[in-house]
This record gives sequence, structure tokens and C-alpha cells, in this order.
Amino acid sequence: QVQLVESGGGLVQAGGSLRLSCAASGRLFSINAMGWYRQGPGKQRELVARIISGGSVNYADSVKGRFTISRDNAKNTVSLQMNSLKPEDTAVYYCNVVLSSWVGGLNDYWGQGTQVTVSS
Repeated sequence: QVQLVESGGGLVQAGGSLRLSCAASGRLFSINAMGWYRQGPGKQRELVARIISGGSVNYADSVKGRFTISRDNAKNTVSLQMNSLKPEDTAVYYCNVVLSSWVGGLNDYWGQGTQVTVSS
């Protein structure tokens, strides 16, 4: 079993910063990708940022230039530095890890989520 533990959420004012961290443990022999998703009230879950094995990254258009994703392969952690936060960034943020299976296909794992609230 893979376990993801998230930390760093909280309440900040608009324009402030937060740093989210996710530590993964368990069977992590072949990590294909790690990333962050979020789900605001009444909205669908959406990709925020993702980093693929090999170093490629992608971001949601709404966070480009403000958020930065990073990964520590040795520690199996992924972080999300969030700057210039806006009220519309308010959501539950979920850590995600994708493992490549030796029998073929990919397996998704999710953290419990951490609340980020940005006040006006």
C-alpha cells in the first residue's frame, strides 16, 4: 500500500504564500508522476501542477507564474510553493502519485487532502 501525507495548508490573506508538502511511503519502486490537484466548493477536481519522471512539468493556466512544483526523488516528496494567492485558489488540495506497474498500466494514489483558504 502507498501512503501519502500532506501538510502545509491553512488560512492566508490574498497576496500571501503557502507551501504544501507531500511525503509518500510504501511500494514506490516506479513513480511515473507526482502532483497536486484541487477541488473548490461546487467545482470538479482539477489538476494544479504535475511533475513527471524525467523532469517535465505542467501547470493549470490559472496558477502559471504563481505556483511552483518541486520533487525530491531521494525523499519521495513533492512540494507546491504557492505565491500571490487569490481567493479563487481556495480549495482542498490533494497530493497524487502515479506508479507504473510491471504488469502494465498505471496506478493512482491520493492523499486525504489539505484545506487552503485565501481571504480577501
